[in-house]
Amino acid sequence: MQATKPNILLIQMDQLTARALPCYGNEVVQSPHLDSLAEDGVVFESAYCNNPLCAPSRFSMMSGQHTSRIGAYDNGAEFPGDIPTFAHYLRANGYRTLLCGKMHFVGGDQLHGFEERLTTDIYPADHGWTPDWENPEHRFDWWYHNMSSVTEAGPCERTNQIDYDDETGYQAVRRIYDLARDDDPRPFCFTVSFTDPHDPYACPREHWDRYFFDRIDLPRVGPLPDEENDPHSLRLRKAYQADETRISEQDIIKARRAYYGQISYIDDKIGRILKALDDTGMRDKTVIVFTADHGDMLGERGLWYKMSLFEGSARVPLLISAPSLFAPKRVKTPVSLVDLLPTFLELAGCPEADHPAAPMDGQSLCPLLKDGRGPESRTVIAEFLGEGAVAPCFMVRQGSFKFIYSEPDPPQLFDLQTDPDELFNLAGQPQYREVQDSLQRVVMGHQDPGTVQEAVLASQRRRRLVFKAHMTGKHTPWDFQPVQDAAGSYMRNHLDLNDVEKRARIESKTNG
Repeated sequence: MQATKPNILLIQMDQLTARALPCYGNEVVQSPHLDSLAEDGVVFESAYCNNPLCAPSRFSMMSGQHTSRIGAYDNGAEFPGDIPTFAHYLRANGYRTLLCGKMHFVGGDQLHGFEERLTTDIYPADHGWTPDWENPEHRFDWWYHNMSSVTEAGPCERTNQIDYDDETGYQAVRRIYDLARDDDPRPFCFTVSFTDPHDPYACPREHWDRYFFDRIDLPRVGPLPDEENDPHSLRLRKAYQADETRISEQDIIKARRAYYGQISYIDDKIGRILKALDDTGMRDKTVIVFTADHGDMLGERGLWYKMSLFEGSARVPLLISAPSLFAPKRVKTPVSLVDLLPTFLELAGCPEADHPAAPMDGQSLCPLLKDGRGPESRTVIAEFLGEGAVAPCFMVRQGSFKFIYSEPDPPQLFDLQTDPDELFNLAGQPQYREVQDSLQRVVMGHQDPGTVQEAVLASQRRRRLVFKAHMTGKHTPWDFQPVQDAAGSYMRNHLDLNDVEKRARIESKTNG
């Protein structure tokens, strides 16, 4: 690795399925800036989140550990402050660590190793979004998904999401320029995390108008009759009321058009971030990583949003652009987001890469970044332990085979090479018995499902009580409150105006 430690810029979108990007075969979406990262970077064709739900996926990614290991069961589970993250490791090894945008931290620690946090979060930091597996028929209407995101999809001037991502984009670009002109010599690890294209499916008119109804593709697999659906999918449809909401083909097209518009909206912001790196001359010194916390089913099989271990929900884009370090290539080997922490440690030359302070469930991607090939036995594991489930759900991807296991439900086995839409369940077929048994042993070696279920139930009971108390009487929020020091901003009388103007100026590093 190079002698000078590289900057690391992690850009993350929320609920972005890999199938929605041109670099993964989509012929409709317009994302020129992401296309450019793919063209000069390394594209991982089979990258997965380790839990298809916002907070657990992010906690797992940051810690390099599976969600069941760290108690990150759902969107209301705390991320313990004593679990090392890539921000802790890098900061301890001389990096400046910054966070801008969503990370969905739950609990009193709202930094988790980040030295600076530029925005608050878009979602609450308490235990309110805790599901109840002991009462699976109960519906938390005030925070559960419903189908209004689909039936009300379309263009709009403002949304909660647009307000948040406008702030995130602005703060990210501004801070890149600040990093280029301050006196701190440390390399940076900057995480910029947007909330789009997470539902509700709504985008600015400008981005809606980039698409036309007759060009929007429909789901590859339409709604399946109940008898052809697996039990978990039926539970999900009931959880977000798809089973009782009539959805027309026009609704589906509008929802997908708005989703595509949301992608273009964020792609524009990514373009401005990349321009700031170019303008300041920092692009060549920065490893750019782009991914998402999970995908979106977008109507495939009649499913929407996430929470499923099918490809649309569990598979994510992963692009790593550092042309001075790694030649452009496409990598077929399955990988997952827990691999990012060990990758960052190796890129930064951290001694903890070989002797981490806590277990690491991932493997460094650096060998794949260099030669593009990995062992056939490389295994990816994902879990789902949130709302819509009644017991732990596990997924194993090894080679072309994918195995989904939950004790109450029939197992599912797919060969993604011959069946990329996961339509033909091979579990129970004699010719695949050896493969199924092997992958089930991986599940059992990973975690005992019964033990995990008891831990989840106990955690849910504790958190429901704590949340009830938290919301009784005086409410003291855990949500992050950004602090701005106006006394040190722009020109003040304790500063020399000439020095302020000189230090604030950045000469253009781009040609022309």
